[in-house]
Amino acid sequence: MKRLILTAIIALGAVFIAQAQRIKGSDTCLPISQRMAERFMSRPGTSVTVTGGGSGVGISALIEGSTDIAQLSREIRFDEKQKMQNSGKSVTEIIIAYDALAIIVHPQNRISRLTREQLEGIFSGRIRNWREVGGDDMLIIPYARETSSGTYEFIRESVMRHRNYKSGIMSMPATGAVIQSVGQTRGAIGYVGLAYVNSRVKAISVSYDQGSSYVAPTVANAKNHSYPIMRPLYYYYDTGAETRVKPFIDYVLSDEGQKIVTDTGFVPVN
Repeated sequence: MKRLILTAIIALGAVFIAQAQRIKGSDTCLPISQRMAERFMSRPGTSVTVTGGGSGVGISALIEGSTDIAQLSREIRFDEKQKMQNSGKSVTEIIIAYDALAIIVHPQNRISRLTREQLEGIFSGRIRNWREVGGDDMLIIPYARETSSGTYEFIRESVMRHRNYKSGIMSMPATGAVIQSVGQTRGAIGYVGLAYVNSRVKAISVSYDQGSSYVAPTVANAKNHSYPIMRPLYYYYDTGAETRVKPFIDYVLSDEGQKIVTDTGFVPVN
């Protein structure tokens, strides 16, 4: 009988360990992962910890083995894949949601729309005063995420067409810091995931057809894919650890999980 009880305890312990999850990476993905974790942990014997730090931090943690799932707002790079392979691991990619990136300015800024070309000029430093784009005579202060952020890289690819950011651009360690800085600085401009936009900043409409049409960053426009600054959000994990992470991944992709994606302000995969 004692042996039977001991075996049962060991088995339960193994289940608990198998259900423990560590998720790390993109700040953009944080609201989704945190809400998912809260709901998932209502199940017995489950434990999920979620931390940010940026996409680069997440994938580095996966390579090092200090996280089970890396959450990224960009695709894994070739060199990162090579590092995974060099450490004897293969990586599996899952798209968990889609995100619209909002361009934000101070609420008192009378500019309400910009073209992609104007945004490129602003973040590269070619356009330095708001009057150059129809605004007040006021110095433009652009804010960017730090270089380890997937959002930093996506803006450089989608908006700036791979041109470099302005030298000395204000680099923020987290999305919340971008919101705070833009909300406190009248000449500021920055970018954040749509789910982070609040009353402290103003999200502006964007044109990707040289000003023929402008589209506002709304959930509806993200769902119908009319808003141009959109990207997938990813989970990456070691393929060899699939049994360990599969219950949580399955939950994220379930109808209930994708409803959480919608409720959090993102676009579901289906």
